[in-house]
Amino acid sequence: MDDTKKQIDNVKNNIIEDSSILPPPEESVIFYNDDYTAMNFVVEILISIFNKSEDDANDIMMSIHSNGSSVVGTYTYDIAESRKALAINTARKNGFPLRIEIE
Repeated sequence: MDDTKKQIDNVKNNIIEDSSILPPPEESVIFYNDDYTAMNFVVEILISIFNKSEDDANDIMMSIHSNGSSVVGTYTYDIAESRKALAINTARKNGFPLRIEIE
């Protein structure tokens, strides 16, 4: 048991911090305006799936409506893709053609 502890301590002492390891890149999730998706539905998606406050969700929704599109958040690719898929599936189940892209 004592040898195992010494080995673990040696490994801990010999760990070199690798500064070449970078955090994963983040991707922007972009919502696009359309003439059919209800504004209140977009707000609900932003709150429930993208964890926005009600005020932030309303501001983002108005930006989408006014500008034709808006970044709703930046996430690692896997998180961005899963939130996009969940939002699109929810929109389709509710009869909305919400368009979301990841860049």
